[in-house]
Amino acid sequence: ESLFIDGTHIKASANPHKYQNETMKKEARCYEKELLEEIEKDRLEHGKKPLKEKESTPQTINKKVSATDPDSGWFHKGEHKQVFAYAANTCCDKNNYVIDFEVTAGNVHDSVSFWELYRRVSGRVKYPKYYVMDAGYKIPAIARTLIEDGKVPVMPYKRPMTKKGYFRKSDYAYDSSVCCYLCPNNKILKYSTTNRDGYREYKSNVFDCKNCMYVKKCTNSKFNQKILTRHIWQDYIEETNHLRYKTEVKKIYQKRKETIERVFADAKEKHGMRYTKLRGLQKIK
Repeated sequence: ESLFIDGTHIKASANPHKYQNETMKKEARCYEKELLEEIEKDRLEHGKKPLKEKESTPQTINKKVSATDPDSGWFHKGEHKQVFAYAANTCCDKNNYVIDFEVTAGNVHDSVSFWELYRRVSGRVKYPKYYVMDAGYKIPAIARTLIEDGKVPVMPYKRPMTKKGYFRKSDYAYDSSVCCYLCPNNKILKYSTTNRDGYREYKSNVFDCKNCMYVKKCTNSKFNQKILTRHIWQDYIEETNHLRYKTEVKKIYQKRKETIERVFADAKEKHGMRYTKLRGLQKIK
């Protein structure tokens, strides 16, 4: 009934001082087309014009590429140490049997590796109801896919990354009936637009904020305007958060340390997978 998914890193056989900085084309998300359709639909419902098409110039990102093993990726191990590594996203059952895995460069996020792994696992194994993952996989697209497929996403609480001394997002009340937020001073943040990344933007009235006693705890904006964002698939994340409180879900999540974490411990301590002497993605697989 339960499958456990997580990722671990394998140190590559590559000198961390031998690399080139290269500019690469940014790959599109696998759910990009579906997201854009939802964005257009959401904008039309709010009386907004469709988004203009992007320029033909592709988006690029800068990456460190190893001269020794180009297939590996630059990985921050802890606060200080940085090495070239591979990431092994693994899926196992409650008896620690590995169902499938996906190996990628060490700088590929877990939420990106998930899709190929899930496609293969769900195509082969139909019966699991619960998919147990850590906070690295807790994004709206993954929560939506699992819930739409009739699965139960079992994910932990994710602490909001709010600056110290400022209100948390949970301090603002969302009203779905009129699509707006209410701030701690009972002022309305009205819907403004839905951006290209799939987030609705809600903006406060500048005149309300200017004379508000909480403005310094609310925003450091030059124009004293608070802007909140909400993903168009945020409802699925909220459903995932509600599921956390169910007794059976709590018990299943506690099994992580006895299943997928033990698989990684055995792989590294007993089978020498803490690092590799091999080079190249195919050999690592």
